[in-house]
Amino acid sequence: MGKELTSRAQDYSQWYNDLIIKGNLADYTAVRGCMVIKPYGFALWENMRDALDKMFKDTGHQNAYFPLFVPKSLFEAEEKNAEGFAKECAVVTHYRLKNDPSNPGKLMVDPEAKLEEELVVRPTSEAIIWNTYKGWIQSYRDLPLLINQWANVVRWEMRTRLFLRTAEFLWQEGHTAHATAAEAVEETRRMLDIYADFAENWMAMPVIKGVKSPNERFAGAEDTYCIEALMQDGKALQAGTSHFLGQNFAKAFDVKFSDKNNKLDYVWATSWGVSTRLIGGLVMAHSDDDGLIIPPRIAPIQVVIVPIYKGDEQKAMIGDVVQGMMASMKALGIKVKYDDSDNNRPGWKFAEYELKGVPIRIAVGARDLENQVVEVARRDTKEKTTVALDGIAAYTKHLLDTIQVNMFNKAKAYRDEHITIVNTWDEFMEVLDKKTGFVSAHWDGSSETENKIKELSKATIRCIPLDNPLEEGACILSGNKSIQRVLFARAY
Repeated sequence: MGKELTSRAQDYSQWYNDLIIKGNLADYTAVRGCMVIKPYGFALWENMRDALDKMFKDTGHQNAYFPLFVPKSLFEAEEKNAEGFAKECAVVTHYRLKNDPSNPGKLMVDPEAKLEEELVVRPTSEAIIWNTYKGWIQSYRDLPLLINQWANVVRWEMRTRLFLRTAEFLWQEGHTAHATAAEAVEETRRMLDIYADFAENWMAMPVIKGVKSPNERFAGAEDTYCIEALMQDGKALQAGTSHFLGQNFAKAFDVKFSDKNNKLDYVWATSWGVSTRLIGGLVMAHSDDDGLIIPPRIAPIQVVIVPIYKGDEQKAMIGDVVQGMMASMKALGIKVKYDDSDNNRPGWKFAEYELKGVPIRIAVGARDLENQVVEVARRDTKEKTTVALDGIAAYTKHLLDTIQVNMFNKAKAYRDEHITIVNTWDEFMEVLDKKTGFVSAHWDGSSETENKIKELSKATIRCIPLDNPLEEGACILSGNKSIQRVLFARAY
């Protein structure tokens, strides 16, 4: 079939690449560092997007759209943000091509079409959005301003991996303005909770909610909150971030409001985002050596029905029964597909839908119809069960819920087993070199020590968990006093 995957044990990185390509999620393209998201992968993203979009709207946010291009002067206005993203910026300098007189049939940049001001292709949209907000916000009556946009951004990466790190990717970015710091912090935490809810209850991917160390903060933020997930190779993945921006952007773009006492002040800001990187996280958190395993709540296809027949008469007879099954499933909101194509044999179809991670596969043969049963196979455990045709829709609905919970519990058990407490530098390095996940260790709180640990171990502080207990100890590297443990890991 040509569908064989490299095993995780043999080469985890190649297994991941194989799965993305052969599972029809994405493909490489002629544009260096970019990817094509194929229909099956995009259907998965649409399901994720739709679930998140509802959560945003349920908490009072509205969608808008802002330009792809940011004038360089605006981009420079908030210095920390500009400095943080400068090395990743693609810049537009000209607006026209013309025929190359020295090379017929080829085009060249028209030197007379140089832009008066260079345009940055957005790596993030704070600059253009806060410049716009200046005209939208005058008084406390205009607050809070709760805006989200679904967009693409460009961050010029030298080393790329499909979904995990590409020069262009899809994401959402929320940008909100508030009258007080407390309201902005509350918003930042609310959106972090939404991300965690989505990751755990839709993606079945357990996460740790925490705050980033100063070194790992978003450029221009006062505080960065994050959700961190653990992949099957023991590396961490930052799955979403929510930033309390203080008044930094409001001051950079002079966004003020008059309060109830007619006093002028700068607004308080947040920004928050998740991207198509979540698809990479989904693949690495759940899938196995036979293909994708997709949680039912976001699966493009939740149930596939495959007929097993000889001749057109049996096919028609099975088809009549399946139409009734599908109608009852669709009435319960189940996304079901009937694959009665003659192009491939049932065995090929079984392997194909296993590779694509479809949660439930139902096989129906002529003999099954005589016995009024079907064969139901679960993708997560590969268990097969003979189930009565009567009530199959309700059974399937319940099984989808069971699979969703089982996938989360399995991933959580793996994550919890791979959080290791260490007290010395030797223990720290030993655990990291075994690739066993999060390492809980004391850190003295200094940027110097954090940088040194990263340099020596290639591990970073993933987060300081929000529910972290205070506990006095000694930093694993410096030996200086520490007030709490933090979570380290090597990461994507």
